Amino acid sequence: MANITRVDIAQLRPMQATVGMLEVDAKRKHLRALDAKALRDFLKSAPIPTVLGKRDRHYIIDHHHLARALADSGIAEAYVEVAADLSRLPNEEFWNTVIAHKWVHPYDERGMLRALSAIPDDVKDLADDPYRSLAAFVRNAGGYLKTPEPFAEFQWADFYRTRVPLWTNEFQFNAVVEQSIHLASSPDARTLPGFKLQKAVASAKPAKRAKTS
Repeated sequence: MANITRVDIAQLRPMQATVGMLEVDAKRKHLRALDAKALRDFLKSAPIPTVLGKRDRHYIIDHHHLARALADSGIAEAYVEVAADLSRLPNEEFWNTVIAHKWVHPYDERGMLRALSAIPDDVKDLADDPYRSLAAFVRNAGGYLKTPEPFAEFQWADFYRTRVPLWTNEFQFNAVVEQSIHLASSPDARTLPGFKLQKAVASAKPAKRAKTS
């Protein structure tokens, strides 16, 4: 049986340096539309995967966008699923273990590899990578398949980072999404996780806020 428990948001520690804020915004709107019971049921059905570190800190290995949306919404608690208890490991061995399992992604909003110290301690301090949002919208539109490969969407974000210009408004963002759906089935994308041979037909939902901070 999965080890699912309720924790305070303050106990959560990111394992990546960035999120896509457009995706966070969409999740935050969804959370705010739920009443108390529906919110509890939703969070229990989609627990945040973590590994347990020292001082009962839960290091997030997936669902960073949900964690950020919860924090931004002022929701004090979350449900987590503990994938491994590493709380007894020395600090260096802890990080060697999470690196070996590909549970950590210390890349900044430009896709540049940084030191582990660049990862913030608080989910509220995760930086905005707009191309990570683009990757999520393309996936939701059927441009590629969701896969269990760690940080797959960041590979797609880096793919788009060098191929499509950064947008400045909602109209441009929607046009970039449509362009990126077609690029997802191009030969250049064949080695990316979730690649599909056929082109996606669905279109992405318009974004409310395309401008990045």
